[in-house]
Amino acid sequence: MSLFVVGTSSHVGKSVTVAAICRCLVRRGIPVAPFKSQNMSLNSYVTPEGGEIGMAQAMQAFAANVVPHTDMNPVLLKPKGDCVSQVVLNGRPYKDVPIREYYLETPVLLEKALVSYHRLLSEYGQVVVEGAGGAAELNLYDRDIANTLLARKLGIPLILVADIERGGVFAQLYGTIELLPRDIRPLVKGIIINKFRGDPAIFAPGVKKIEEICGVPVLGVVPYFSLPLPSEDSLSIGDKKSGTAGVRIAVIRLPRISNFTDFELLEQHASVDYVAPGASLLEYDCVIIPGTKNTIEDLQVLREAGTDKELYRVREAGVPVIGICGGYQMLGKTLIDAGFESAAGTYEGLGLLGCVTHFTSYDKNTTQVTRQAADVQPILSAMGEVTGYEIHMGVTDGGMDREALVGDGRASSDGLVFGTYMHGLFLNPSAANALLAYLYGKKGLAFNPVSSDCADPYETLADLFEEHVDMERIVRLVREGK
Repeated sequence: MSLFVVGTSSHVGKSVTVAAICRCLVRRGIPVAPFKSQNMSLNSYVTPEGGEIGMAQAMQAFAANVVPHTDMNPVLLKPKGDCVSQVVLNGRPYKDVPIREYYLETPVLLEKALVSYHRLLSEYGQVVVEGAGGAAELNLYDRDIANTLLARKLGIPLILVADIERGGVFAQLYGTIELLPRDIRPLVKGIIINKFRGDPAIFAPGVKKIEEICGVPVLGVVPYFSLPLPSEDSLSIGDKKSGTAGVRIAVIRLPRISNFTDFELLEQHASVDYVAPGASLLEYDCVIIPGTKNTIEDLQVLREAGTDKELYRVREAGVPVIGICGGYQMLGKTLIDAGFESAAGTYEGLGLLGCVTHFTSYDKNTTQVTRQAADVQPILSAMGEVTGYEIHMGVTDGGMDREALVGDGRASSDGLVFGTYMHGLFLNPSAANALLAYLYGKKGLAFNPVSSDCADPYETLADLFEEHVDMERIVRLVREGK
């Protein structure tokens, strides 16, 4: 018994729709698991068994009150540039594949995905499936393991999601349905329209017109909302708005930035800007170099843009500089690659820390971790015990600098430069408070600590869908899905 949520394009709200449906089902006592056969994203999550999946599927698992598992996203594509992606299969690195060659893998990957789906169905009884991108990509119909090929194999009801904020919602919906293969069209049983602003009564005639031309009922019109849910991929950066708080934090927007969900708690309590390489950093109170899929190539981009010089200036001005994962590797003295991360060679790091990183294997370290922050003033010493996860190639020799966390990372002698492999560090309220309290205090501003007792955003999301979507009809569709 399953349901398939597809979209008119990327970034229309498929992921949050799946999360909302999962939580609504759970609140009715119906166990459910999320599933996306193929995802493309550099925002990923490490499952308890050490597998890597898309962040969106982890978010949906949290909504379903289940533990994230690699079966929920058996194929994860992590773009590396130059039309090449790393394929993560069942949570583990499989191979780097040029996009033209990737489609030769379609039969094998589809079969692997179906095995994962049926395992979830056997365990949970209900599965809510998410498609990828737009459902009506005509040039991909013979190899689209995330939409048409999967829909044909599963034969379950489809709900089509559109984003009215983009404009052209009538064309989005009608065009998508009309362009679907003839055997797939009858599976479309409902429409959900996301990101509506304004008076729903004014749009009521539009809803009737959509139902008339598409021959499919509109199950809900969801108003625009903002909830602290993890971002799925790089498209989400464009939606971020810098706040008006007195403290400003720059996150370097690396070309291959990954796991920028690390900073979404900070975004709620400071003005966080995602700053392009080459931009001035002197106006910021803190600078963070985030994770990246390609440490060495992104480091070279920073040098070419002059960001290395900007970092040296802010360092001299006493501004904290923090590196996470690939950013930590960049802060070091040297990076030595045997040909696994980039082209083989020895590369000069930023030199703000004394560590040296070696890339000697294609394997990744993917693990959930709990660590004690080191007693390094003025920021790390206030963090206490923190939890997160690691996803990285390379092994780092810390050199003579002090540890940042027990067993991980390094910090400068004054504690204002530090790096760590831990993703999710600043999602710990204690770590966010340690950094923000220091930054606010340095400017003489009052700081209200981040509370560790926050409302469950998935409950709020479910309430929103219960109000604006015909959830009873969706529940019936789930139960009817074979």
